[in-house]
Amino acid sequence: MIKYMFRFIIAFLVLALPARSFAQQQIAKGTVQRISIHSKLLEGNLSGDDPSRHVSVYLPASYNSVKKKHYPVVYFLHGYTDNDAKFYGFQQHWMTLPPILDSVFARDPAHEMIVVTPDAYTLFQGSMYSNSITTGNWEDFVAKELVGYMDSHYRTLAQKESRGLCGHSMGGYGALRIGEKNPDVFSTVYLLSPCCLNSTPVSAGAMPPGFSRAESIKTVEELQKADFLTKALFASAAAWSPNPENPPFYIDLPVKDGNIQPLIMQKWDANRPLNNLDQYIYNIRKLKAIGFDAGDRDAGIAESIRILDRELNKYHISHSFEIYEGDHINRVSKRIEDKMLDFFGKNLLFGQHTKQ
Repeated sequence: MIKYMFRFIIAFLVLALPARSFAQQQIAKGTVQRISIHSKLLEGNLSGDDPSRHVSVYLPASYNSVKKKHYPVVYFLHGYTDNDAKFYGFQQHWMTLPPILDSVFARDPAHEMIVVTPDAYTLFQGSMYSNSITTGNWEDFVAKELVGYMDSHYRTLAQKESRGLCGHSMGGYGALRIGEKNPDVFSTVYLLSPCCLNSTPVSAGAMPPGFSRAESIKTVEELQKADFLTKALFASAAAWSPNPENPPFYIDLPVKDGNIQPLIMQKWDANRPLNNLDQYIYNIRKLKAIGFDAGDRDAGIAESIRILDRELNKYHISHSFEIYEGDHINRVSKRIEDKMLDFFGKNLLFGQHTKQ
């Protein structure tokens, strides 16, 4: 009898282990809201893009249960051709943020954050997060209107010490561009594989394919059918060389009649952060922390952040920098989980809301 009871107990424990193990794997999940914010700063853009923008907001698991708690906010800027819906699970994508956030905050609930992403997809498939008469005042929308809306509608820690700014690719470019101009709004900045930091040498004898094809595009329909590089060329022109007297795109391309346009290239060069970094050093010094990384197989971007590392070292500005094994996207979700969120956890101010 004792033998059979012993076997029963063993069998029960064996059956119970998977259920208990499964229970241990359950983690509290945050909630995602996709809202719409009307922007006065994006009104009247010549592209005809809607000034009411979708914004995805991740609220950590405790937000709805701990009613008096206020949270830091991290503003995550998406890349070119992307939008907020892709990163928050509303559309299929190569990476989804909420499961990553749930996992990290379940392990470290003391550092829960609100994470916010505006939809910067435009007629040109991306705004470059730049102020332009053609696409609208995207820098100011992010730094002023979006931050103001979040602080007035959610339980945020409404102080720069509790605001972070980050982004991938075009979003990494935008995070540096906006962060270095607004150290009174954001305290901590992280760049994931940031594009467009430095100038690309261009000569008539070795003109990139996108340049040579751009002049043949005359309509929006033709632009929508164009290749990636050509579309990116138009997006850059809409951000950095707008022209309100040149319909239908209201831009000046950097090529005309098959020739490079030096004055337009100069406008573009003026918008490259590595070209104007010296003018923003005093602002960058006001940031509590800045970090950036890129994959070693993302060669051009990896080289640009090596230069950024050298420039910041020249000014003795402390920062986090790493070239890791990977390409432009294949390790980004892991970098967010293992590096970026920990970076914000260490550098943002957490705790109950305090007035400035």
